[in-house]
Formats: sequence, structure tokens, C-alpha cells
Amino acid sequence: MSTVFILNGHQPYPFAKGELNATLVERAKVYLEGLDHDVWVTRVAKGYDIDQEVANHQWADVIIMQFPVNWMGVPWSFKKYMDEVYTAGMDGRLCHGDGRSADAPKANYGMGGALHGKRYMISATLNAPAEAFDDPSEPFFEGSSFDELLRPVHLNAKFFGMKPLPSFGAFDVMKNPDIESDLARFDAHLQRVFTEEVSHAAA
Repeated sequence: MSTVFILNGHQPYPFAKGELNATLVERAKVYLEGLDHDVWVTRVAKGYDIDQEVANHQWADVIIMQFPVNWMGVPWSFKKYMDEVYTAGMDGRLCHGDGRSADAPKANYGMGGALHGKRYMISATLNAPAEAFDDPSEPFFEGSSFDELLRPVHLNAKFFGMKPLPSFGAFDVMKNPDIESDLARFDAHLQRVFTEEVSHAAA
């Protein structure tokens, strides 16, 4: 079975205490442990040891990044985590610099990753409805997808050599929540990802 590292990147606010993100993390942990995967969870807002977090990335076969979308990106505390942990890992543990060499200083930027063979999954909660995405008639995202919104997160993972698993989104969770439906979709998403994609890759 696989080793799975789950990052809970929620930053608590009075209007958003993080119950849904915490529920999704716990749900994933229980489900994956039930399949005999070895699971470790870090809750970013509760603090962390930088070197241990680098080691967690090295240890894991799969990394799940669970977070709410705040102002079109990750919460500030999760960005701080990335700044600290990812920068520390540029010593060769997560990547070998930025991938360029003295012989070819203009080529292969971002291709120095040391985590080849590892997979990652984004699971995010959003206030935006699902209908705001993938529709050119919607004026804000103008046809962009959920994954296009989170492209910087995907590029960070690619910088380390990881490959994506299908993303999960829980949409419209503030104004029009349907939590039971979200949880059912999340369960189905985990089952599909870990029985089809992860198990197939490990075979």
C-alpha cells in the first residue's frame, strides 16, 4: 500500500473556522487507513517543523493538499508553509535548484525536481459555485477551469517533479452549501483515485 501525506492548509477565521476542511481531512485519513495506506497529517495552522515537513514530502507516495481557496489562492499560512518548507527543500531533498545548469543557463527552468514518481491531489473548498467555471459566458473566470485557477499550486508540485491526480472541489460552501453531497462526492473521488489511478500506478 501507499504512504499518504495530507496537508490541512486551512487558516481559521471567525467566519470560517475550518470544519469542512477538517472533516475532509479526517474522512480521507479514515478511508485510506482502512485500505491499509500509511497516513500522516499536518495541520499547518497548528505549527510545524520545517525539516520534518521536508521529510514528510520525501516519505510520501501521495500528497493531498486540502485547503480553502482564499482570494484566488491558498491561505496566507499555507503560503508561508510553502515559502519555508519548499525553500528549505531546494538543497536537493525536494529539488536540485531550479533545474538549470551552468552549461545551459536558459534551459529547463523548473525541471530540477527530486520527487519523481510521487503523485499529488488538490482538494479545495470554495465560495464560488461550480457553474462559475468552464463557462465562457460567466464574466469573472471567462471560461477558465478550477484547475486553471489553482495553476500556481500545480506548478509548485511540478517544480518538485510530482505528477497530478484528479482534483476535487467543494463549491459554493458559504452561500449555498450542500455538505452531504460534497462528502458523498469526496468519498467517490477518493475511491476512484486510489483504486484506479494510485493502485494502477503501483502495480
